[in-house]
Amino acid sequence: MKYQRRSVLAFLCAAGAVAALPRAARAQDFPSRPIRIIVPLPPGGSNDVLARILGQKMSESFGQPVLVENKPGAAGNIATDYLAKSEADGYTIAVAPNQTVAVNPVLYADLPFDVLTDIQGITMLGRVPMVLVVSPKIPAASVSELIALAGQRQQSLSYASAGSGSPQHMAAEVFKSMTDIELTHIPYKGTAPALVDVLAGRVDIMFCPLNSALPHIRDGKLRALGATGLTRIALLPDVPTIAETVPGFESDIWIGMIAPAGTPAGVIQRLNAELRRALELPEVRQTLAEQGIVAESSTAADFNKLIASDQKRWAGVIEAAHIKPD
Repeated sequence: MKYQRRSVLAFLCAAGAVAALPRAARAQDFPSRPIRIIVPLPPGGSNDVLARILGQKMSESFGQPVLVENKPGAAGNIATDYLAKSEADGYTIAVAPNQTVAVNPVLYADLPFDVLTDIQGITMLGRVPMVLVVSPKIPAASVSELIALAGQRQQSLSYASAGSGSPQHMAAEVFKSMTDIELTHIPYKGTAPALVDVLAGRVDIMFCPLNSALPHIRDGKLRALGATGLTRIALLPDVPTIAETVPGFESDIWIGMIAPAGTPAGVIQRLNAELRRALELPEVRQTLAEQGIVAESSTAADFNKLIASDQKRWAGVIEAAHIKPD
């Protein structure tokens, strides 16, 4: 009887080891075929730029093609859902701005995925600072002057955003709550049309991504009052942070890379190491900086913590401001 039990136990252990072999081998041999990077937004923006620059460096290092596939739509939810339902083998990964993994999960009630259980972080990739800009018709040269102007006007100032739940929208709501001023939200379908109306003076102000605002600031068509991060922007060293006037204010855009939950730890580690290596290359950092992107990396664990903590933060903002999706 003891012999039979030992035989059965040995058989089960061996079977388990054999079953584990393909998974372990996949992690050890990764990658052995092309990798796809899903981008939740159209070509040309910061997410797309990061995917293509880092994809090229990954391809050179791995010796495998790295393909970039744009899947825009539904505020990024289409791409995130696709990623969540992909094979958890590391061959399909996705760029993840904070809107898709930290804001949308607490803004939309019936998403077909749960970021905290269906997705895992690989690493941070970078931050895109935003700038509070005003149209030429607004007589404010600083954040304090804008706050004072808003308090004097009978009709509230208007602000443009790329849509409900967008980083621009969330930054403005945080600004409203911390300064106790009234602002009227004018949502658009993307940054470009929103910026057009601010430039034309049809909308008063906007929290705008640096890469979109910078040419117009340099041309004098927009006035930059403050940066949304905790430090000044290298490309605009004379523009103070909003936090210098409103202590504690911070609302940058961050972007990371994610994989389906259950992706082998060894594969996550390999991807993390390669992406972090690429982000440290001087030519990569310089190219990203020219696009208004500040390179930044992290461990997978720290990125997962950031996603979870930001979900809690934005849930509070969304509830307090009664924000609803478009």
